[in-house]
Amino acid sequence: MQRSDGKAERRQRTKRTVRWLGVLSLGAGLPAPAAPKATARMMGLREDDTNSVIVSAIGLRETACGASMLAWPRFAGWIWMRVAGDAMDLAALGWALASGASTRRTRTIATTAATAGVAALDVWSALRASRRSAASRHPYEYAVDAKRAITVNRTPEEAYQVWRDFRNLPRFMENLESVQLTGENRSHWVAKAPAGASVEWDAQIVDDQPNERISWRSLPGSQVENSGSVRFGAAPGDKGTEVHVEIHYTPPAGKLGALVAKIFGRDAGQQTASDLRRFKQVMETGEIARSAASARGGGPAQPSAQGQPTKQTYLTFSSAPARS
Repeated sequence: MQRSDGKAERRQRTKRTVRWLGVLSLGAGLPAPAAPKATARMMGLREDDTNSVIVSAIGLRETACGASMLAWPRFAGWIWMRVAGDAMDLAALGWALASGASTRRTRTIATTAATAGVAALDVWSALRASRRSAASRHPYEYAVDAKRAITVNRTPEEAYQVWRDFRNLPRFMENLESVQLTGENRSHWVAKAPAGASVEWDAQIVDDQPNERISWRSLPGSQVENSGSVRFGAAPGDKGTEVHVEIHYTPPAGKLGALVAKIFGRDAGQQTASDLRRFKQVMETGEIARSAASARGGGPAQPSAQGQPTKQTYLTFSSAPARS
């Protein structure tokens, strides 16, 4: 599964924001512990031990936060830590103005105003970063892509004929429940979903090159936006047909998107490879051998640890489909 370009871009923007604010934190924090009294004087505060401790603590917090943001820029929570630190700084400056710890009130007021401006920027950045992170966690922000190939001991013509009638696809595509032909080059697909539910969409063949290639895509308004293609080519040495499959799903928003991502987004490449192994069995033997475990949702039957097949059931299959 690959993340969509939109999600990747959001993550990059968040990382850039965190890094930029990390540099700002380091620039603001490093001078304070190194020269606390001088920093207190610049802020308009008395150069006593109490203010030196307060200024040093503020500087150390800023420095630690900045270093952390630069080291782990993927964590947007650092920005909220800056917001919390800004609130502490404003509280300390407010205390200084109220308690008489400020000897140059104009400087302290200017420092307070500057800190408030930085705090506003931090809040704005934190809200944006949080929205980006939340969007990145939603399944519908993932584009599910799978590309797999297999060699089948049949001619390209035979392999094409089976694929061309989409009603055959549920025989070897485990996630599909049914495909019905609804018109010229159009079909209605139903996919299995957890807890006995299902998702449906309509699709149309957009490229049909007999014995070479078939491409399809969902129609506008379908529950699931998806597309796919399958190519057929002679294998080297005249040893059957190479079948190349590409499938792409873009899950929608909301609960349906979460459901679609759960169906198609989990190890999409492995699922496609398993479907192709079923297709190979269909083409070469006319049936799919499935173990008791695979009948509950796994792949085609595999040899046991002792090298013997497990208990199998068989799904017979006709490899002479009708054209739509």
